[in-house]
Amino acid sequence: MLEFGITFKGDMDPRRVVALCKQAEVAGFTYAWFFDSHVLWQECYTTMAMCMQHTDQMRFGPCVTNPGVRDWTVAASTFGTLNLLSGGRMEVGLGRGDSSRRVLGRKPMTVETMIEFADSVRAMVRGEHVQYDGQDVQFPWSKSELPVWIAAYGPKALAAAGEHAEGLIIQLADPWLVKWFTDQA
Repeated sequence: MLEFGITFKGDMDPRRVVALCKQAEVAGFTYAWFFDSHVLWQECYTTMAMCMQHTDQMRFGPCVTNPGVRDWTVAASTFGTLNLLSGGRMEVGLGRGDSSRRVLGRKPMTVETMIEFADSVRAMVRGEHVQYDGQDVQFPWSKSELPVWIAAYGPKALAAAGEHAEGLIIQLADPWLVKWFTDQA
């Protein structure tokens, strides 16, 4: 089955984004993705919450967030809350932090850190106990699944996507390149 998504950079009025999400859902779109590069664009999670209130089936997520800009417990709480608010329609696109970290003069995170973040956040959203920064963390209020997609191009990241994610994010459209990247993952 072919699914469609719409992506927002965070450069327009959130009310316009809500209207576009409503139209996209009526047109049969499955996903609404939001750039999560907090210095370059408006904060995406508040706009996502607004859109969730005005849609019934569309799935939402950052495209992409990373383990280096928010405390992991804050990220997991945000994702778990949005999943609860939307009736389980939250997903997470995850990368190493190329845009949001580089604009701050920092290097992207490692693939290993990205995998650890994905596994930890998923577990926290499920309500499991997680060791984070030397502390046992658990969200007793959160008991849901959180699908994770990984943005990847290099061999290590593609392997991580294939082993640790429900989906692969690539920003290209040539059919032979899409096939090559998905085969690698």
